[in-house]
Amino acid sequence: VQLVESGGGLVQAGDSLRLSCAASGRSISRYVMGWFRQAPGKEREFVSAINWSSVSTWYADSVKVRFTISRDNAKNTVYLQMNDLKPEDTAVYYCAARPGIVVTTLTESFYDHWGQGTQVTVSS
Repeated sequence: VQLVESGGGLVQAGDSLRLSCAASGRSISRYVMGWFRQAPGKEREFVSAINWSSVSTWYADSVKVRFTISRDNAKNTVYLQMNDLKPEDTAVYYCAARPGIVVTTLTESFYDHWGQGTQVTVSS
């Protein structure tokens, strides 16, 4: 499966952005999907994840309440709605996918497929 992120950009603190991750090659309806981010000089970190049915979602403490993950399996797309953005949210955001319906961990190693990333820059 190939993943392509979009929706990043330069915004001011307090603004909102919605990232999209479009999958191709096969249906992701039975995939766990996740979002990660990597800020300059830092390691890639978990942001959010969603199970195949959207019943279960997970968030990093730093984005809880402000970010919302969702998916549209009919469109083979996953979204990350980001509200009240802060300068510390500045990073390259990556979409990730793993086939299966069971989530055993939220770490990078869980995922098999990755997108190229989309840059999000938040100015103060």
